[in-house]
Amino acid sequence: MGTTLTSERLTLRSWTLDDVDAALAIYGHEDVARWLSPAMDTVGDRDAMRLLLQQWIAEDFRATPPTGRWAVELTAERRVIGGVVVLPMPPEGEDLEFGWQLVPEAWGHGYAAEAGNAIAHWALSQPEVDELFAVVRPNNTRGEATAKRIGMEWVGETDKYYGMRLQVYRLRAGDLDHPLPGQTTATDTSPD
Repeated sequence: MGTTLTSERLTLRSWTLDDVDAALAIYGHEDVARWLSPAMDTVGDRDAMRLLLQQWIAEDFRATPPTGRWAVELTAERRVIGGVVVLPMPPEGEDLEFGWQLVPEAWGHGYAAEAGNAIAHWALSQPEVDELFAVVRPNNTRGEATAKRIGMEWVGETDKYYGMRLQVYRLRAGDLDHPLPGQTTATDTSPD
């Protein structure tokens, strides 16, 4: 992947093995992981998180834009507070999902919407990508609110993805007619 994105307060960058503790604080936290199942279970310990990071890093190495996984870092503090993804959704992989996960201590500051906006603007600027979807489990009011703050449109419920009933939100390239506050920039940091 190799693309680093920046916004007013955040840097979205590739995961590294040095992020194991920060990643475990996110994906090992029940209040985060409960909304990710069945796509992902709660990560139980550092070893499991390290293996998962190794897998993500390897997948990102082979990924073609806009798919990938990014660590969300508070730029000023250089502290990882979450992750964002753009991935093909099962069962056919024809729809692109983008999602966001933050450590609970970072909730309520607008970071999820800021990271979501950054990744959406970049992903929708890629050739042949004209829409992104977010799927939200019932009762995940934070996820629904963030999707709306990003500018996504609710399009209904479905059981097409992940074998469960989900709320579906969509964002189209034409919906992005304004720049982000703080102007999002992308830098390709992949090796030549």
